[in-house]
Amino acid sequence: MSSLGGGNGLTGKQRIVIKGVKDGLVFLLDDRCEMDELLAELNDKLERSHQKLLTGPLVHVRLKLGNRRLTEADRERLIDVIRRRGNLIIRSIEAAPDPEEQPAGAGTLHVVSGVIRSGQTVEREGHLLLLGDVNPGGTVCCTGDIYIMGALRGTAHAGCRGDAGAVIAAALMRPTQLRIADIISRPPEEWVSDDAQMEFAYLEDGRMRIDKISRLNRFRKDPIVFKGV
Repeated sequence: MSSLGGGNGLTGKQRIVIKGVKDGLVFLLDDRCEMDELLAELNDKLERSHQKLLTGPLVHVRLKLGNRRLTEADRERLIDVIRRRGNLIIRSIEAAPDPEEQPAGAGTLHVVSGVIRSGQTVEREGHLLLLGDVNPGGTVCCTGDIYIMGALRGTAHAGCRGDAGAVIAAALMRPTQLRIADIISRPPEEWVSDDAQMEFAYLEDGRMRIDKISRLNRFRKDPIVFKGV
């Protein structure tokens, strides 16, 4: 990873750090300075400091706001500065989650051991790590992510209170039904792959997708780290 801003953090009077990553650029924006100061420095960096680095082929950009909360007007001003550079495409504008907006237990990881048999339902607030299988007719449901270190042959419902960013992962993905927030999976046969490897399901543009677990970091920049499990 290369840093175009001269460091790994926001130090001194530096309000913006630009980092090169595999899929484009990440702009780390100071969340304590005035918005006008931030936009002025961003414009200066794009026009002077890094003009040569930010010209050429199309480049995807992720803007990280930290704890800053943007008004709609400030959001448009920020987007406008980036869009003036014809080769920069904004991929996302990300802010740290507001603790007051997080549902109770959202960050809690619950570990459950055993087999979820037909007719059984396991429900949890937060994330669920199941050390076992979910048999046909069994159901696991939680408000966060679901990670199954076994076979998923029953039903799994992640983000059950509307969290469309939740994921469902299983060592063997053979579900009867997958559901994330209010989106239900396609027919089960469409989820069967020839690869016996851990996979995860997620939502993209309102549709259920499935991918190898090794690619979770591309979808989720801050995946759950299991400690002491």
